[in-house]
Amino acid sequence: MLVLNCSVKLQMLEKMLMWSFPESLKVYGAVMIINRGNPFRKEVVVDKWPDFKAVITRPQRESEMDDLDHYTNAHAVFYKELQAYKELLENTNTINWGQIFQIQGLQDGICEVSRTVALTKDVDCICLENIRNSFLPNTFTLLFLRMDPKLTVSYLDISHASLLNETWSRGGNARCQRYLANLICCFPSVCILDDKGCPLSWSLTDQFATMIHSYTLPEHRRKGYSRLVATALAKKLHSQGFPAQGNVLETNTPSVTMLKSMNKLNFTYNCISLNHIVNPQAFVN
Repeated sequence: MLVLNCSVKLQMLEKMLMWSFPESLKVYGAVMIINRGNPFRKEVVVDKWPDFKAVITRPQRESEMDDLDHYTNAHAVFYKELQAYKELLENTNTINWGQIFQIQGLQDGICEVSRTVALTKDVDCICLENIRNSFLPNTFTLLFLRMDPKLTVSYLDISHASLLNETWSRGGNARCQRYLANLICCFPSVCILDDKGCPLSWSLTDQFATMIHSYTLPEHRRKGYSRLVATALAKKLHSQGFPAQGNVLETNTPSVTMLKSMNKLNFTYNCISLNHIVNPQAFVN
């Protein structure tokens, strides 16, 4: 196991990961953010260098962390050889198994191997595989929508974190609200504001440069706002050099249909989210 903390090597890794799109997108987004200020204080672990076979991004060990905050304690995984990922995960210095965390990746073997290793650590895990990840190439046209002149296209600010926490299927708790506030402060977002400055449709970016929590208030749906927000945020990410990728539940048919319609060449993979639960009630609350 090797921690990559050399800026030159991290820049090299970023370029190397591009050759493995779309499977490497989660790790690629995390590495890009590390190379551009690292606001979420992440670091990169590889099995070896430079001929690596597995990569994990994780929270910096020296950073102060809330062991129950599975939102922030998130890891991204990419492997070229599944056995190399398994051996890296088995290394006791790779992941802090004493806290609640999540592992995200876009390869089928991640869930099974992660579960197998977790059993040897005598911990419980939940594997969520019904999440679709869509990669949007920089070839689509920004949507122009005739809106009520009282509405404006803008970006989220920290005062909106409470509303986002209340409306997110993964939210509804203080840790989530703090996490969303940090995302708003650190990464690109787009929203539509009413004449009072309240968001009625929005999307933001997470610590893997993934578009998440795209949501429109029920009374404002079927007006094209979600598509406008999604295309505007994707264009903003592309303008800053990031890929545009988005997570959506397979059961969210309207969002899945919208993402498919945005570009016929988009790639779709299952996003594996493995959640390590020390105390299941803490995960829920």
